[in-house]
Amino acid sequence: MKTTTVDLFASALHFHPDGDVRAVERQMTSNGSGAWQIATFHVGTDADVHADHWEMHPEAEEAVCCLTGGVRLYFRPDRPGGGEEMVQLQAGTAVIVPRGRWHRLELEVPSDLMSITRRNRTRLEKRTDTH
Repeated sequence: MKTTTVDLFASALHFHPDGDVRAVERQMTSNGSGAWQIATFHVGTDADVHADHWEMHPEAEEAVCCLTGGVRLYFRPDRPGGGEEMVQLQAGTAVIVPRGRWHRLELEVPSDLMSITRRNRTRLEKRTDTH
């Protein structure tokens, strides 16, 4: 196997159950491989973090890591009429999003983020005022 460097802002790393690690194209939804994905992003606007969508990972928790900058992570209310819960992340901090919990991000400032999760059956849902 030839050893090469991987641009983490252009590719993702997939850690497979059999122990293999592969650099692959980043995916926001499942590829069915069962791999854990580590993806790093330069984000400059709310559109870069799909702030208008809720995201949920039913098969694994997700570590959302703020490497530089600052973001706000919101959890969708668990019950109708409830308020969103917000966690603020500054450079060098992370939050563990529970398995199956709907969440979204908004930027404080342009940032570098890293996400670690299994994307199997990941769902995105357009944010509306009814949630």
